[in-house]
Amino acid sequence: MKTRFLPAEWAPQSAVQLTFPHQDTDWAAVLDQVMPCFLEIATTIARFQKVLLVCHNPMEVRELIRGNKSLSNVKLVQAPSNDTWARDHGGITIFENGKPVVLDFVFNGWGLKFPANQDNLITRYVQEHYAVFDAEIRHGGLVLEGGGIESDGQGTLLTTAECLLSPNRNPHLSKREIEAKLKEIFGLDRVLWLHHGYLAGDDTDSHIDTLARFCDLETIAYVQCTDAEDEHYEALGRMEAELKTFRTAAGNPYRLVPLLMPDACYDEEGTRLPATYANFLIINGAVLVPTYGVRQDEEALAILNGCFPGREIIGIDCRALILQHGSLHCVTMQYPEGVLFN
Repeated sequence: MKTRFLPAEWAPQSAVQLTFPHQDTDWAAVLDQVMPCFLEIATTIARFQKVLLVCHNPMEVRELIRGNKSLSNVKLVQAPSNDTWARDHGGITIFENGKPVVLDFVFNGWGLKFPANQDNLITRYVQEHYAVFDAEIRHGGLVLEGGGIESDGQGTLLTTAECLLSPNRNPHLSKREIEAKLKEIFGLDRVLWLHHGYLAGDDTDSHIDTLARFCDLETIAYVQCTDAEDEHYEALGRMEAELKTFRTAAGNPYRLVPLLMPDACYDEEGTRLPATYANFLIINGAVLVPTYGVRQDEEALAILNGCFPGREIIGIDCRALILQHGSLHCVTMQYPEGVLFN
């Protein structure tokens, strides 16, 4: 066993964090659309494990979930927040000498695109005020978002150069230096870099969790575009070619599972939104998969069912989430077993 490692998402979990939308976030104009989606995600997860809800107004959220049978699995805490993307402002857990450590990286609004002063403080705030973590909180030492990295739990990290080499994240570090820091921080043996692939409407500089995901040590599910007329066709084709060159730690090609690209989704102004089935969330006993009310939804659920034997595959309508250019995985952050107090 490594003395330091970053667990895979499929490792046993203690809880999942969500940071709820409120009137002072960018969701203000569509709160009535997006709140039911957040509530469905929270109550679905609560069927399987604990949920940490970071709220602007806990009393208001408590009223919304009152009567749900899984309420005992939900812990509400209050903290100021700019937005709701817990994947990127939440703590990232490693294990060091068998004990969990929650790393609190700098979140700067995806390379200074959006205000994040309050989101950047959430992890330490909830620990100082509620002592929710049964773990050391340690500064991560980089500008880094959870959506930008994928771990297989055995020393391999998958990421994108577009995100991690963004000049507004860690401009003082070269690619070699960033890779060395990632290896040190997470106890990695290697980093697999994707240099191609993007989604229109994505604000994150191509977070890996929108494009390609580990399903197990030998399987990567990824977004595939087969429509030559689609703007993504060339870039995602190049990403697919890169994935085919990657090898497992044992030296074998990965089993690559293509995920359908949903029919294009647009907002009221005609801007294409980053709908992707790769933005699924693995929890204890289940996988939550974003759906978009399009013809590819059912097939995408079936494909992922084949990737996660023994786990319930649950579709969550995320049409409201993509209005702010993210999806299901983006609004959640899992904490491994032993990290949160009971």
